[in-house]
Amino acid sequence: MDEDFVQSRLHLEDGQSMCLNYRRKYGTACTACRKDEYDWSVPQLERSESQSSLRSLLDEAARGRFPPADGRVAVEPPPVGKFEAVIGFTAFHVIASSVPESEVRGRLDPDDLGAPLKAPFLAWLADRLQTTPGMLDVVLAAIGTGKSPTPNFLVQREEWADHPRIRRALHYRSQVSVYTDASSRGVLILGRGLADRYEVSIEVDQAGCGRGLARSLLSAARSLLPVGQPLFAQVPPGNAASLRAFLAAGFRPIGAEVLFLREQQ
Repeated sequence: MDEDFVQSRLHLEDGQSMCLNYRRKYGTACTACRKDEYDWSVPQLERSESQSSLRSLLDEAARGRFPPADGRVAVEPPPVGKFEAVIGFTAFHVIASSVPESEVRGRLDPDDLGAPLKAPFLAWLADRLQTTPGMLDVVLAAIGTGKSPTPNFLVQREEWADHPRIRRALHYRSQVSVYTDASSRGVLILGRGLADRYEVSIEVDQAGCGRGLARSLLSAARSLLPVGQPLFAQVPPGNAASLRAFLAAGFRPIGAEVLFLREQQ
């Protein structure tokens, strides 16, 4: 939704709450908004298809089609796999969790648009799930190009299972593939993560820094996927160097997330 349009809805209802918070609290638009012709409906994730619905929401965001910025919080079952999650877009959150919806909503301040990604709620949710919350990450996405990588640039490495980043990837992802550049100064890891989406991570050693290697690896990652296939990455907000590399390779920020690993997996 256009930001100016969102801002135009930030009027007061009964002199107390802003329109976005009114809708979030009461499930309907305030009197003034019901007078206009804007469709405030929110696409609902089907509980029986939480995996494909969450994946569709992420894929649409990767293509620049975001959920309505109307302050809603969608509380849904977790997708199949290793994770439960809290995902934030602009004025729209998804809580994909096995905790009953009534409990989740009871812990959220309806007047706080940022409540789902704040520390008190995340700590409570982790305690209910009997696990530890992951890092708050910026979620970035790009679209696969289907182009052949530069000849001899990437080398697939099936023997690198002891590399620390690869061990981490194998713990969190499935269908992991590992590549390096020809000089082995950079590592590229592709796999399936949250909601079975394609995810990428990279690591460049000190000798390869400042030479554009990270950008080249990420561009190569996009070429490994079919044309139009979204590719996702999670980057800590403080890792400015990594964020710059992803942006230079055509990735765009779509939101933020915190993942909760199911310990029994």
